[in-house]
Amino acid sequence: MKNHIALFEPLMPANTGNISRTCAATNSTLHLIHPLGFSTDDKMLKRAGLDYWHNVDIVEHDNLEAFLSYVGERKLYLITKFAPQIYSEADLAQNESNEQFFLFGKETTGLPIELMEAHKNDSLRIPMNDEHVRSLNLSNTANIVIFEALRQQQWQGLETFHHYDDTDKAKDLNW
Repeated sequence: MKNHIALFEPLMPANTGNISRTCAATNSTLHLIHPLGFSTDDKMLKRAGLDYWHNVDIVEHDNLEAFLSYVGERKLYLITKFAPQIYSEADLAQNESNEQFFLFGKETTGLPIELMEAHKNDSLRIPMNDEHVRSLNLSNTANIVIFEALRQQQWQGLETFHHYDDTDKAKDLNW
């Protein structure tokens, strides 16, 4: 199963950088939907992504319509606090296309209402106390969702146990 994280008009370079590191760690493709609120040369973006940028498959889209055309008939989930279904209750382990896209909204305004109405049945939410908090941090939200998908997929393609050798700093931990 191939997972894709898509960011609709992201504004904060640190969030995008952190999500890029998650994509590198999880073999997920990162999609950036323009316009972006920063330059891809931004030092905060580079700093948050550290030295993992060369390990990230990044696809940029001119706008939302171009992204939706790219996705085509493949499975698309919208991640929004207005969704009727909780993310962990969805079957994220398999689908007909063997690929799935998780679309996250802009940090300040989320996803367009027309898009959410058109994809209501494919929208997922993370439960939270929204009396006190308007929304969760974008990079934290992306992590929660992608790791639930990977858990359901039995961590396919990921290391679930690390074998230490003489070059590992952790050898002094006596594990």
